[in-house]
Amino acid sequence: MTSTSPRSPDSVVAALRAAGCVFAEDEARLLLAAARTPDELTAMVDRRASGAPLELVVGWAEFRGLRIAVEPGVFVPRRRTEFLVEQALAHVPDASVVVDLCCGSGAVGAALADALGGAELHAADIDPAAVRCAARNIAPFGGHAYAGDLYEALPGRLRGRVDILAANVPYVPSDEVAFLPAEAREHEPLVALDGGGDGLDVLRRVAAEASEWLAPGGCLLVETSERQAPTAVDAFTRGGLASRVAVSEEWYANVVIGVRS
Repeated sequence: MTSTSPRSPDSVVAALRAAGCVFAEDEARLLLAAARTPDELTAMVDRRASGAPLELVVGWAEFRGLRIAVEPGVFVPRRRTEFLVEQALAHVPDASVVVDLCCGSGAVGAALADALGGAELHAADIDPAAVRCAARNIAPFGGHAYAGDLYEALPGRLRGRVDILAANVPYVPSDEVAFLPAEAREHEPLVALDGGGDGLDVLRRVAAEASEWLAPGGCLLVETSERQAPTAVDAFTRGGLASRVAVSEEWYANVVIGVRS
């Protein structure tokens, strides 16, 4: 879709509303604030009207009061995942070592480090683009970002020391990816969405080795769907973790929590 150089607030709102943006006024304010020139504003409105996620257009997403940098090809943090952060802080409020596995932009790790103050922070992802993005977002907290496949990316010295292991794993079943909203399906990496046959392939791998990395009393937290939660709890239990599910009706979020005894 090509617009005719919308530059006034009203014309930006009109262009977004015509493209089907439900919160056109709010989005217009963000675009107007982000654009440095009229031409840049035109390009940003065109991208948004063509279906690009607003966060990727403006270059950041809000997450627990933080402005998290995001870029094309990197998973955009969801506000519902703030519930996972809240649960982690409730379980280990004095955590000193935090790992953000499958970190994407590093939003979870950054939020945890921001709340804890002074915690040792490590983040890892298999996607180099995500690692580069995460490195930027966790740098203010002294965090370290690594590229690699799950635990293989982490320094061995972390074994048995992790107080909070947050793993925002992909959990969409492979045959349901095609039904995701276009914003996710067309603009976010498949590796961050596709969780395999039943959506829990990566979760099982994370749960199987978590107890080797967690400190006594440390916890693993993974977001999943309500339908998948019982199977996920079983995977946590088989991994030697005392497990339960926390549910937020407000955020429509389900977080499986496993604690190492």
